[in-house]
Amino acid sequence: MSELKVKIYTKGDTLPQLTCRNFFHSETLFHLCEQTPRLRPYMVVVESLEPDKPRVVAHMLAMLRYRSSLVPPYWYMHCRVYGEGDYETPSDVAGSEGREGKEQLFGMMIEALAQKMQRWVLYVEVSNLSAKMFGYRYLRQQSFFPVHWMSIHNSLHSRTPEERLTDRVRQRIKHATERGVVTKEVDTDDEFRQFMKLLRHHHWLKPKRYIPDERFFRGLMEGQHARLFITKQKDKVIGCCACTYTGSDAYLWYSAFLRKSYLRLHPDTMTVWHAITHAYEHRYDHIRFMDVGLPFRRNPFREFILSFGGKPVGTYRWFRCNIRWINKVLSWIYKD
Repeated sequence: MSELKVKIYTKGDTLPQLTCRNFFHSETLFHLCEQTPRLRPYMVVVESLEPDKPRVVAHMLAMLRYRSSLVPPYWYMHCRVYGEGDYETPSDVAGSEGREGKEQLFGMMIEALAQKMQRWVLYVEVSNLSAKMFGYRYLRQQSFFPVHWMSIHNSLHSRTPEERLTDRVRQRIKHATERGVVTKEVDTDDEFRQFMKLLRHHHWLKPKRYIPDERFFRGLMEGQHARLFITKQKDKVIGCCACTYTGSDAYLWYSAFLRKSYLRLHPDTMTVWHAITHAYEHRYDHIRFMDVGLPFRRNPFREFILSFGGKPVGTYRWFRCNIRWINKVLSWIYKD
């Protein structure tokens, strides 16, 4: 077994050669975050120190976000990780194979990241893990606590999206289409400005929802791993979303709708429906909705997403607050 070393990179020009299969842990997203104000990337890398040639066996991208507002007043930093990272075959780690070896690598990266983020960072959040119990022991060892969360994905490979719709949603799509509502990809500067205006306006009074600077979304639009969509009725933009694509799956990452102002035009339904059909037409196996929320008994947004025929899955979202007494209180409240 070769010796392993963990290192954290914060500059794109110092990154080692990485094999990136997952967009959320790729060099592409690292450089995009590096160029975005109030967003700083940290690439946690596990290297095998082989005598002849060191190699990267795992890496994980964390994004440090600087957040502030006058109304309501706040200023803090928090760190976000989407998924468990990217891995080579971990069979040579501690003599183990498969998921166990992968979790050991994950544990090494989480430990290094937690130590790095101890100063000035209010909390660290890890979400969208591939399995509910993945890394449970290692996250607990680093004082993370789990919060029950809801995940929804639509399968696109066994049945067509139309076959999964409820009758009510099918009627909404028909009604909105007859009234001239269309959804299209953002491809001009004017459409991009309207996309950003709606996205910012929609989340202005939602401090829990982080919206990056427009340079981040322009980078997504101009890259190969994401698409921005807007829903229009005549010349008015009434809905928008940003989707990213990695491996065989599509992800609906950000969205905004003028649902109450244009209730009868169903901008939310038309926007999400276009994201689903676009993923189906481009032969992705699933589309995953990244922030459905807490699994309350009544969750209107969850019920809305499920109306497209998706599958709900209970999962964990992990948090660690660097104010120790607060972390202890929250760990007790959310004890599993």
